[in-house]
Amino acid sequence: MTTALVVPDGAQASARIVQKSPGVLAGLDVAEMVFARLDPALRWRASAREGEWREAGEVATVEGPAAPLLAGERTALNLLGRLSGVATLTARYVKAVDGTSARILDTRKTTPGLRELEKRAVVTGGGVSHRKGLFDAVLIKENHAALAGGVEAATRAALSGAPDGMVVEVECRDLGEVRGALEAGVRRILLDNMAPDALREAVALVAGRAELEASGGVTLDTVRAIAEAGVDFISVGALTHSAPALDLSLVLEPR
Repeated sequence: MTTALVVPDGAQASARIVQKSPGVLAGLDVAEMVFARLDPALRWRASAREGEWREAGEVATVEGPAAPLLAGERTALNLLGRLSGVATLTARYVKAVDGTSARILDTRKTTPGLRELEKRAVVTGGGVSHRKGLFDAVLIKENHAALAGGVEAATRAALSGAPDGMVVEVECRDLGEVRGALEAGVRRILLDNMAPDALREAVALVAGRAELEASGGVTLDTVRAIAEAGVDFISVGALTHSAPALDLSLVLEPR
C-alpha cells in the first residue's frame, strides 16, 4: 500500500544491490525470482557469481517499473542476506578445518520453510548437506535409545527394520555406547559432545569399522581440534540456526 501511495504511475527506476560486508554470495537466483514474480518486466542482471567470496561491491542491478521493484526490495534482500550468511559461515568452518580429512555438515536445525534453500547455501559455502528429514536416513538419538532399552538394542532394531541402502546412524555419548553400537553392526556413529581427547579414543576404538561424526557445541574456536582428532565429519547446527545475515542494501535511481 505504501509503495502505491508514493510512487507515480508508470515510474521507472534502476536499482543496485550492494554488498557491504565480506562473505560468500548465495541465493542470487532466489532474489531474481522475487522480482520476476512481482513483475516480469523487471530486468535482473547479476554482476557477481554465486559461491564467490567477495569483500564488498555491486551484486546485481534491477531495472524497470519502480513500484514492484520497491515492493520486492525487502523480501529479496532478506533472502539473499540470509542465504549468503549461511554460505559465509559455512565457508569459515570449512577453512578452519583445511588440511584435515574432516568434512563440515549441516543439520536439520533450519528455518521453517527455508530448509531446502539453507541446505543449498551450506553446499555453496563448501559444506556437505545431509539428512533433509526423517525419511532419508535413520538417526538414533538418546531419547530413542532410552525407549528401546539402550544404544545397542535401539541400533539392532533400526538396522533390522531400515530399508535396504538407508543410512543408520547412532548417537553415542561415551565409549561404552560406542562399543554397543559397534557390536550391533552400525556403520556410522555420531559422537555427541565429546572433548578432543575422548574423540581420539573413539577413533582408535572404532579403527575404521564405522564412519565417525562429531557434533554438539562446535564453534569456530573448537572445530580445528575436533577435526584433528581424526573424525570423518563434523556437524554444525550453527550454520543454519545462528548464521548472521550478510549486509546488503538496495540503492535506487529514478529513470
